[in-house]
Amino acid sequence: MTKHIFITGGVVSSLGKGITAASIALLLKSRGYRIRMQKLDPYLNVDPGTMSPYQHGEVYVTDDGAETDLDLGHYERFSDIACERTSNFTTGSIYSTVIQREREGGYLGKTVQVIPHITDEIKRCISLLDSPDVDIAITEIGGTVGDIESLPYLEAIRQFRQAIGRDNGLFIHLTLVPYIKAAGEMKTKPSQQSVGILREIGIIPDILVCRCERDLSMEHREKLALFCNVNRELVIEEQDVKNSIYEVPVELAKQDLDKYVLELLHLHVKDLSIEKWKEMLRRTVEPVNGELEIAVVGKYITLRDAYKSIYEALSHGGSANDVRVKVRMIESQDIEKSSVEKLLEGVDGVLVPGGFGDRGIYGKIESVKYARTGKIPFLGICLGMQCAVIEFARNVCGFSDANSTEFNQDSSAPVIDLMDAQKKIVAKGGTMRLGAYDCVLSPGTKSRSAYGTDKISERHRHRYEFNGEYEKTLSGKGLVIAGRSPATGLVELVELEDHPWFVACQFHPEFKSRPMKAHPLFREFIKAALKKKKSDNPSK
Repeated sequence: MTKHIFITGGVVSSLGKGITAASIALLLKSRGYRIRMQKLDPYLNVDPGTMSPYQHGEVYVTDDGAETDLDLGHYERFSDIACERTSNFTTGSIYSTVIQREREGGYLGKTVQVIPHITDEIKRCISLLDSPDVDIAITEIGGTVGDIESLPYLEAIRQFRQAIGRDNGLFIHLTLVPYIKAAGEMKTKPSQQSVGILREIGIIPDILVCRCERDLSMEHREKLALFCNVNRELVIEEQDVKNSIYEVPVELAKQDLDKYVLELLHLHVKDLSIEKWKEMLRRTVEPVNGELEIAVVGKYITLRDAYKSIYEALSHGGSANDVRVKVRMIESQDIEKSSVEKLLEGVDGVLVPGGFGDRGIYGKIESVKYARTGKIPFLGICLGMQCAVIEFARNVCGFSDANSTEFNQDSSAPVIDLMDAQKKIVAKGGTMRLGAYDCVLSPGTKSRSAYGTDKISERHRHRYEFNGEYEKTLSGKGLVIAGRSPATGLVELVELEDHPWFVACQFHPEFKSRPMKAHPLFREFIKAALKKKKSDNPSK
């Protein structure tokens, strides 16, 4: 049967449960086990698709079109295990299912309650990971122990573990051991209290993972073991890493965390093979080619998690080229207050990512123009591609009023328009063009050369598209249609003929980039930026 690992968090949020869960998945997979992962989120939204990036960070999209929590990005990047719709459930989706079942008469006149009906639905969602081809399922519980919203999930995993037996289920609790600077010491009391809350619910952690700034002393380990009822060797230190989050699995492996997990689950401890991962780390932390700088011109720059996958994909592209990528984060609205030349001066490449709404669009379009006219390597993604098309139409083709109907319904040159399939849709949640779609690449293009194949599949999240009515005019001025959907003819990729490297795509390539397998477009974008840097500084 499939074994289950449940990961909870205590004391404060943002401790890094997702990275810890992903690191454990990588280590177990590297020992030859088949893994699946899942995140259960306690908020009432059905999914994060309608939430502001400022509140929730990026929305991570799976191949099957689910709009999910950004932690699924960590899962996929670390473990290279594809997530899907069953990999993320929220309180909103759980309650929606239960209420719909009640309306259909599914409970045969019973009073519907949190226990057993909500907890039963949570357990059903967890059991969706069970399969003959899955050895271990890892489920992360969002939020923090003690939150009202998390209680049904904790009760559900308590019941689930009881049903499958101790040998088949494991509780890992991630907690904070803070360093109090004024006192000059680390404090274990918050962790003790966090575990105390779990014990009141009926959950006793098998393993304690302690986030900390400094080394845990033997005294701290013994105190945590004693008061949290955990064996001393199962008190694991997870200290802040210095250079990259990809160091976390290596640090956990040094403490045999994955070995202890397998032993507690009564599974054979196979050999661990992470040498390729360590080589990737070497290229990330100590690159041969030094450092280059990429400007990311976005609408949600003030929250780093809003472009989490973008930043990670840039890092992957850097690792593939043995160079460190420094990101210059630029709020697109700031370009309206200053100047694009001042804010982008000296960068080796420009990336304009996705977003919604007209705020900051001027700054994005000016950034595209700066990269186009300055022959600076450019990568546009989703809205970034649409801004590239608008800029080209305005400044090369003479359509001074060129725009997207998302920003100006009355534009005389709507080079970006609402997709036909979207025109009758009123509901906002889960109604965009979502998930993986095929794309056929044009021969002789930079995109075709990057991918090394003529047919690809990439993930989408958009409502607006390149308006085909303007294709002939724009193509006649040098805009290359580098890829399109074989099913609909939708333009998926555009390039420029007379530019060292100018590529923009309607899809989101960042979702498929991996630390040891950089996405082709990010890899080649960074390669072009490195070439520019070397040509600008031949003596270095």
